[in-house]
Amino acid sequence: MEEHVGALWHRLITRLAETHFPQAAVPLPEVEQTVSVLFRALGGDGGLQITSAEASEHGARRSWLQRLAGSHSKVSLAWRDEQFLRLPAQIDWMPSRELNRDLYLWLAALAAGVDETGGDWLVDNQAWVVQTLRRFPGLKSRYRRLVEAHIGTRPVPERLPADEARAEEAIRRALQEPGSVQRLPPPRRPPQPVPLWLHPDPPGMPAGGEAVDDTDDVGSAESRQQEVEQLHRQAERTEQPDSDRGLVTVRMENIFTWGEFVKVDRGSEDEEDADRAEDIARDLDRLAVSRGGKRAKLTLRFDLDLPPDSSDDQILDGGILVPEWDWKQRRLLPGRCRIVPMMAADAPAVELPERLQRTARQLRAQFQALAPARVWYRGQPDGQDVDLDAYLRFASDRAAGLAVQDDRLYREMRSGARDLVCALMADLSLSTDTWVDDEQRVIDVIRDSLFLFAESLAATGDRFGLYGFSSRKRDPVRVHMLKDFDETHGGAGRGRIQAIRPGYYTRMGAALRYGSELLAKQPGGRRLLLVLTDGKPNDLDQYEGRYGIEDTRQAVIEARRLGLQPFCVTIDAKGNDYLPYLFGKGGYVVIRQPSDLPRELPLLYARLTVNS
Repeated sequence: MEEHVGALWHRLITRLAETHFPQAAVPLPEVEQTVSVLFRALGGDGGLQITSAEASEHGARRSWLQRLAGSHSKVSLAWRDEQFLRLPAQIDWMPSRELNRDLYLWLAALAAGVDETGGDWLVDNQAWVVQTLRRFPGLKSRYRRLVEAHIGTRPVPERLPADEARAEEAIRRALQEPGSVQRLPPPRRPPQPVPLWLHPDPPGMPAGGEAVDDTDDVGSAESRQQEVEQLHRQAERTEQPDSDRGLVTVRMENIFTWGEFVKVDRGSEDEEDADRAEDIARDLDRLAVSRGGKRAKLTLRFDLDLPPDSSDDQILDGGILVPEWDWKQRRLLPGRCRIVPMMAADAPAVELPERLQRTARQLRAQFQALAPARVWYRGQPDGQDVDLDAYLRFASDRAAGLAVQDDRLYREMRSGARDLVCALMADLSLSTDTWVDDEQRVIDVIRDSLFLFAESLAATGDRFGLYGFSSRKRDPVRVHMLKDFDETHGGAGRGRIQAIRPGYYTRMGAALRYGSELLAKQPGGRRLLLVLTDGKPNDLDQYEGRYGIEDTRQAVIEARRLGLQPFCVTIDAKGNDYLPYLFGKGGYVVIRQPSDLPRELPLLYARLTVNS
């Protein structure tokens, strides 16, 4: 009974303390695609991805009801960093859904024009507003509506202490007349947050903090590939406390804090207080992490299913060094990655799996229609038949007394040839070990796709090469040769395709550079570089995030400079968020249903090469 009454009391107080409009709330997923398109269309950095911003303490004055309810101490504001445009997970500041949706669009437009900051939150945001309204005057009416609605929800200056009232009046004036306020009168408390502006002090790494390469743990990077709720928090690196120092050295005032030191590499299955730890993490603004020299008592156990060296693919040579793009320095780092070409050592020749034979017959029939028709080659030195036109010209010239040669009087029937060559680079990373449905994993779908792709191209006579790739940091980047350009497709190639299995991670830029180098050496009027993947570029080191995105984009640019045509095929449902930046608007396709990939891949190739 007491718990029931307490719950009712909590709901009542929370509802009375509420100053937002939850009935008009708009969640980020509802407008994420629109915001993403608008942000890039207005000139925003194409390498940034849209994600949710975590709430942070604002320190502004709260009403006694809000203090009683324990609410409104944190706020979610927008900001951008090197990798993300971070927007509130839900906006309910405005009294109508239309206004809340407009606020998302306004924040995207504002963030698209952000450049260097001067270090003053008030001055910078006013300058960005002025710049945005000057570039896009059509947003003026929307901005005015948002300002009017927001000012109606802000605290009334007359009810505030004098110092806070002066700050509030300055913010109101800055909202209504951007650029008119050059200094915020210093209040004792921070002013109320301004959702129309970007965050005054975005959460992030401590000043001067350097990213530390905590990449020895394979499991930590792999766990980031799982679809889980993202909880972004500030981080600080600390020294690991000495667990053997004894109880006497523990200060009693620390007992009642949330700041418990917990080994971060424990598996949730082994942690009795996992639910409690998750709740604590949600309440913390800053998480402290450290490196410990001792082995954790509890660890996350999993099986990478990686082959032992004795059964691994045969290494073809000692390695090939390729450069990598450092997007911060804006230059190529020569010899940064080592490509290790490999080939399955004991892959017996196999026939096409029976389940694919019917589809393969249908595709072969379709692709044979793409092969050029047989044509007569005239004026040949020898051939199947006499070229009557050439012979009549020869006889007439000779009758006229001209000295003519009689060495090109024949014709021959030959098959035409498409001036086309294709290299396919297939992602064989660990993420391909996930299940598509109850019967197939991603790696199984990729294997079937390669089977049918090879059968289809063999029917056209086009020259092609098949390669798989995965990486573990920049050395090695493993490239598995499944079929070389000069090799005739047959049982040996099918055997190597049958032998593919999940590898490590996806250093896509290095794989693209290697594939581009191979393809550029092949003769052909048109050279197509296909990339088959299930996700974004990633690896154990700094390649995770913006670094990998920028390196892959640069590799695509380099391929185009070589006269190649890069094209990406992905089964990643979020591919539309980042692939336009990597491959361009028409340089990729997202296969919505992964199980459709085996049949769709050859047909896609046919559409790409129909005029070759």
